[in-house]
Amino acid sequence: MKHPFLIPLIPILLALLLASCKKEEGPQIPPDPATPAELSAKLEGIIESTEVPGFAVTVAEGGAILFQEAFGYADLQGRKPYTNQTLQHLASVSKTFVGAAVVKAVEQGYFTLETDINDILPVELYNPKRPDAVIRVKHLVTHTSGLLDNPAVYVAENYYIMPGESLATAGAQAMASMGIEQRPARPLEEFLAEFYLEDGALYSPDNFADTAPGAAWTYSNVATGLAAYLVETATGQPFAEYVGANILQPLGMYSSTYDIRAVDRSRAARCYLDKDAPFPFYGNDSYVEGGMFTSNEDLGKYLLDMMKGARESSGALFSSAGYGLLFAAQLADGIVPPDFADNHGIFWIRKGNTILHSGASLGVSTHLEFDASGKSGYALMTNMDASFDPAGYQEVARLVHQAVEEFLEAN
Repeated sequence: MKHPFLIPLIPILLALLLASCKKEEGPQIPPDPATPAELSAKLEGIIESTEVPGFAVTVAEGGAILFQEAFGYADLQGRKPYTNQTLQHLASVSKTFVGAAVVKAVEQGYFTLETDINDILPVELYNPKRPDAVIRVKHLVTHTSGLLDNPAVYVAENYYIMPGESLATAGAQAMASMGIEQRPARPLEEFLAEFYLEDGALYSPDNFADTAPGAAWTYSNVATGLAAYLVETATGQPFAEYVGANILQPLGMYSSTYDIRAVDRSRAARCYLDKDAPFPFYGNDSYVEGGMFTSNEDLGKYLLDMMKGARESSGALFSSAGYGLLFAAQLADGIVPPDFADNHGIFWIRKGNTILHSGASLGVSTHLEFDASGKSGYALMTNMDASFDPAGYQEVARLVHQAVEEFLEAN
């Protein structure tokens, strides 16, 4: 078994998913579901034909949810069904909530996208390879800051197994093989200081690129954490609380949280290395970039509002201009690798006429997308691993995408 680096996984998975939309290989399921019952039957077939333990799908069109259902198991060994109320973290789809928080802070006047991050931070942060370069908020939210994830330390030092979890399982041993330890969480501020400040235990020149801010694109989880910390510092409110008050509560997402301590474990999905090997319950210090826990029911509310915002028909979170800022292309042509995407909004990815984000972590794979006009979209949550075996999840994602597209075309 190869030990994966999770750092480049999201771009690779997203590229695979986008490419897979045009493929016809692999097991096929009956075509053209026109009703929710037919779509449900088609998606149920994915449980039978693949290795996914459980998953949930929401499909929306216009201002309504057309379909919302879950399949398989949240806990295979306990025979606990995956439901619309099952809680699971979203992996990197969580970054879209950081984007929403940034836009909210901009609208509230705390900073702009052009603000120098050192005008917000309590201590100065600079790139030692470009010490005179000004890193702005807009660079963090488009992955062009020159602040990198260092594979040598990011996984082992950021992820942790929750205290009290068994370390004797195959899933725990797989995590241990990647250097992940059982320990309490440390605050986001502390993790970022260790990573980016010269006297930090995790500091290294490898945490930085020798490129000018805005000139090159490199997907960065830790820089996303820094963007959230800017919101926390500017507003004077813990980031999880800020998102709860300004994003989750206005949308009625009452089961969703960034606070891993608040997760109702009785409702949480187990995350699987494979069907026989669940991972222990885990978190990460840079929780903002992957640790939003939600349900399919709550995620449907978020999807609907994002689609309404794209249609300029929602004021639940921001003004119409705020939603426009969230989704608008922020970069010059050619900055984002063309095999990955065309451009970036505020963390949201733009590919053709689609606005989207995917996520993958240990035992978790997710996807959310809608067309740029806000007419239709869907969300997918699974407790299937894509870090050790990306191809397995890619097939699940392809089959779900195919079924949803056929359903939307028929409605």
